[in-house]
Amino acid sequence: MQKMTFIVRSMQPQDMGSAIKLSNAEGWNQTENDWKLFLESRGNVCMVAECDNKVIGTTTAINYSNNVAWIGMVLVDKNYRGLGVSKALLTNILKRLETFKSVKLDATPLGQQVYKKLEFKDDYQIARMTTSRMHDLSSDDINDVVSESIKEKHIAEIIALDEVTFGANRAQLIKYLARKYPGNAMLLKRNDRLIGFVLGRDGSKYHQVGPVVASSPADAKILVAKALKKLVDQPVVVDVPRDKEALLAWLSSIGFTEQRYFIRMYKKENPLPGITSNQYLICGPEFG
Repeated sequence: MQKMTFIVRSMQPQDMGSAIKLSNAEGWNQTENDWKLFLESRGNVCMVAECDNKVIGTTTAINYSNNVAWIGMVLVDKNYRGLGVSKALLTNILKRLETFKSVKLDATPLGQQVYKKLEFKDDYQIARMTTSRMHDLSSDDINDVVSESIKEKHIAEIIALDEVTFGANRAQLIKYLARKYPGNAMLLKRNDRLIGFVLGRDGSKYHQVGPVVASSPADAKILVAKALKKLVDQPVVVDVPRDKEALLAWLSSIGFTEQRYFIRMYKKENPLPGITSNQYLICGPEFG
């Protein structure tokens, strides 16, 4: 390719169609609703690279309560790779995130090398597990447990538990998932105390289950199973921290296989780690 010039600028609503085309071209799972959340939520930072009036790259950063910025959707048109587009996008967006206490992301193994050059450090690995067709589950220890659908009255309590577990307030994300996909939102209580929840969303290729927050592996399995029972005959994806060995083994036993893995990374320091032992499924690499 001849030498070309491009600019990096803020993403605008009219760029939405181009962004969706880029993610679809890579076979990623995001939908128009997800892109709207990135672009329309206050405080988020969304950038595009543009060449000859064509969007050739994107990146986003979700603002979690002005404390944690979560980078995602680093996409470059395959015809413009190797020309410094992703580096320019990341350099620009990181300048806008300098006031945050923490900047994090979930990287592919290839992206990991790029982020290390930008002073990101490894935290832990996350396995992406998929099934092309969810089979019906019939387990007495699951069926005997009563879960409750998440209603509007529960959302504040869910946000509070998630904040402690994740390490930052993700109110915009929790509200989006609970309200947009209420059929996938369930909680567990014991002695009238919230001990866990599961959320989920539709994707362009798979239904994504997550995040799942729980106080024990047994409770996590119950929540995941309750969600999966609603998705019989559908393709499903889950992203599981590798230290959740029992959950990974159970998912494998019911037909899930590992598709790829991500590396959770943070820039320089990690002052807001949350309670990782209680994080059983993440929401996806674009959301954390």
